[in-house]
Amino acid sequence: MAKPASAPADTAPTVDFEHSLDELEQLVSRMEGGELSLDESLASFERGIGLYRHCQQALEKAELRVRLLLDPEAPESAEPFESDP
Repeated sequence: MAKPASAPADTAPTVDFEHSLDELEQLVSRMEGGELSLDESLASFERGIGLYRHCQQALEKAELRVRLLLDPEAPESAEPFESDP
């Protein structure tokens, strides 16, 4: 029996990041609305911190991948992208 096709490894972290970021934005919106009870606000805040940390880790991994692509022999010496003034 053939296995169902899964998302390639390169796109899965991106999808996961996008989903986490979307959920975090929805949580912030609900909390800013002021309609949540104290317990709901605390639970939402706790979930939001977890989502924030997950997103931060995903961004750090993406930065490392970019550094490795820029200079695979010495990723620590890769310079960040400069934006045009």
